[in-house]
Amino acid sequence: MNTATPAPETLHHHTRQMGGRDPHEAHRAATPLELFFDLTFVTSFAFAASHYAHALAEGHYGVALIGFGFASFAICWAWVNFSWFASAYDTDDWIFRFATMVQMIGVLILAIGLPRMFASIEHGEQFDNSVMVLGYVVMRVALVFQWLRAARQNPARRRACLSYAIAISVAQVGWVALSLSHLTLGPSFAFILVLVLIELAGPVIAERRDGGTPWHAHHIAERHGLFAIIALGEGVVGSVAALSAVVEEQGWTMDAALAGIAGTGLTFAMWWVYFIIPSARILHARRDKAFVWGYTQMAIVTSIVATGAGLHVAANFIEHKAHIGLLVTVLTVAVPVSVFIGSIYALYTYPGSIYALYTYLLGSFDRFHSWLLIATATVVALAVVAALSGIDMAVCLIILMFAPVVTVVGYEMKGYRHQIRAVK
Repeated sequence: MNTATPAPETLHHHTRQMGGRDPHEAHRAATPLELFFDLTFVTSFAFAASHYAHALAEGHYGVALIGFGFASFAICWAWVNFSWFASAYDTDDWIFRFATMVQMIGVLILAIGLPRMFASIEHGEQFDNSVMVLGYVVMRVALVFQWLRAARQNPARRRACLSYAIAISVAQVGWVALSLSHLTLGPSFAFILVLVLIELAGPVIAERRDGGTPWHAHHIAERHGLFAIIALGEGVVGSVAALSAVVEEQGWTMDAALAGIAGTGLTFAMWWVYFIIPSARILHARRDKAFVWGYTQMAIVTSIVATGAGLHVAANFIEHKAHIGLLVTVLTVAVPVSVFIGSIYALYTYPGSIYALYTYLLGSFDRFHSWLLIATATVVALAVVAALSGIDMAVCLIILMFAPVVTVVGYEMKGYRHQIRAVK
């Protein structure tokens, strides 16, 4: 029986020195507060996926792609801003907790602003991201305060922390200026491109000062994995929508079984593929590779959410509520699945190892993974050909389900050996 007395600091949340966490701390894991914070992004992704699916089902492709792209970046970047700071400077005192609550409020305001942003694009009016910007202002008041606090209490990394605070502030002033400018869509998106580049450049500049911040490789890999699971939740919701649509139209038939298997199998296989690579071990050894790894994670998560939205579009098609054809409907799932697999390989597998992360991180290659990519592309092509031939939607989804399965099978049969050699 363990009778050890807990350390006093674990029993209260009084103010603590924000001196930076140990990047080599053993057993570092996501905290209950971080998991609670993540729940706000469930709502954000649900809103974004819903409006994206609706626009696709109506055949408004420009609205869908532009609106969803902007929304996804805003959502992912808000999460990244908090999570990487917390990995380096989570004190879990009452100040940190209160600042996190303020950021959660900002995320919810961001989510509320998504419908207005999509509507402004659809109606061809002035781009309206005002509510989303308000959400970011709320989030970043708290975040800049946290960076300034870290700069004051962690003198060794003062310049790095101040660089973050300045970069975030400059970018936020730009977003506020954009929301107040009432520009039309064209000029707005030129302005947005510049602001996105500023956002992405901020961490690159800051991490080159004072040796960077003490983020924890294993912790940050776990956090991104949890974020991916939130995104996969949209796939589960989309699977239920597709199954329900078939049952409503036809009852419990073979098509219903196929739709349920296809949606669940596709989502499950994407989960399997995502967690094949030992990202934590690689990032621990190569911290300098974190930027490309972290930024590509946003593309991966966005494609996962888009896949779930595509399953929603498939449900609308089955219920005869979509104004698009079978081929386009299948593409709403096939394209994001292809982006997901392509992003994984482009980032994780090096030519010759299971994922392109090794191309980038470890710099090694073999033909095996080229064959996996060819097989994956063949599966996607078969699904498209099936749609062109007028084959039932449920069958098309079943075929598409095997796109990520190719990687899973390839890894379990042979690819793991390449991974063993790559991480030695």
